[in-house]
Amino acid sequence: MSKATIRDRVVELRRVRAAELLRNPRNWRRHPDAQKSALQGALSEIGFAGAVLARETESGELLILDGHLRADVSGELEIPVLVLDLSESEGDKLLATYDPLSAMAEADADALRELLEQVEVGNQDLADMLTGLAEDAGVIPDDLGSGDPVDVPGQWNVIVECEGEDHQLRTLEQLTREGHTCRALIS
Repeated sequence: MSKATIRDRVVELRRVRAAELLRNPRNWRRHPDAQKSALQGALSEIGFAGAVLARETESGELLILDGHLRADVSGELEIPVLVLDLSESEGDKLLATYDPLSAMAEADADALRELLEQVEVGNQDLADMLTGLAEDAGVIPDDLGSGDPVDVPGQWNVIVECEGEDHQLRTLEQLTREGHTCRALIS
């Protein structure tokens, strides 16, 4: 496909009260509390650095195609919205494919490790998200028993070496009962 055949569907950038945006009843993405908390942390530390995607309905209202959670946590704030000139069926196609296309990207563990070494966050929920990202990408060192510190951005952690899976589960249960936030690591 040549660049000349790719259409620009962005009509304009508007600042709109988040509460005025229509939530798309066909939105198939659900947002767990941890994601909501991490997004609130990112917004508090960075602010808006992107825009909600929406199309204008026949009645002139803006229907969200991407950015439901950003709109939900923003309430009465005016937020940036890219208005797209998409039909209802094109909007549905974007709603179905936009996030999955992003999710197809693969992590470069070395590049992520270097990036996370430079990132400092003050919000615990955002730090938890980055820790999970690092773990999922294999950035946490495999040799956890070496005595080397594990570099997890924005947190203090303790790694307990267990004798097996049963011991690990009992230890997690005990620490959780004591009020600690725990996560199992397998190396």
